[in-house]
Amino acid sequence: MPTMYATFADNFIYGGHLFVHTNANPYSLVTPVTHIIRNMSAEQPVEHAATLAEIRAKVLEPDRLNSLVFGLFAAVALAIAVVGVVGVLAFSVSARTREFGIRLALGSQPEDLLRSVVTQGAIMAAAGIFAGAAFGFCVVHVAGSYFGGLKMPGALPVIISAFVLLGAAVIASMLPAARAARVDVMQALRSE
Repeated sequence: MPTMYATFADNFIYGGHLFVHTNANPYSLVTPVTHIIRNMSAEQPVEHAATLAEIRAKVLEPDRLNSLVFGLFAAVALAIAVVGVVGVLAFSVSARTREFGIRLALGSQPEDLLRSVVTQGAIMAAAGIFAGAAFGFCVVHVAGSYFGGLKMPGALPVIISAFVLLGAAVIASMLPAARAARVDVMQALRSE
């Protein structure tokens, strides 16, 4: 907000604020400052004494609430994404149990199966990240023509978000991958 400082002798300011810089307890100065102001002008109201930290906290409170709400929504979205990756990969591993049994019977190592399932989860997550980024770019471009001042976030938050999502997908794919690596060969070959 544009601000101009002027002395009371130059301009009389309605609804002004008086800032007092002190190293002592700021509330101990409220009474003496109020007496000085009352001696200068008996009708001058003095109210809402607060420290600069309290004023800053009050001004930033809506931003903090927005950050908290958006953070909670992001955490829920990440949890849904992790559950989705685990569910899809668990279904894939369940459907491919016979294949994994045959691969193990032919000499494939369990680490290879683990790596295969984790790679499948990472590819699925990368495709989702790419599709989401492309869709988000298109939405911002279209919405920017209707709403002024709408802009894309910087590259750093997008890259960090992509790595967080990719990391979450890789971690989520570890559980189905471990299940695939522990397939009992005889049980898998008898299935169906």
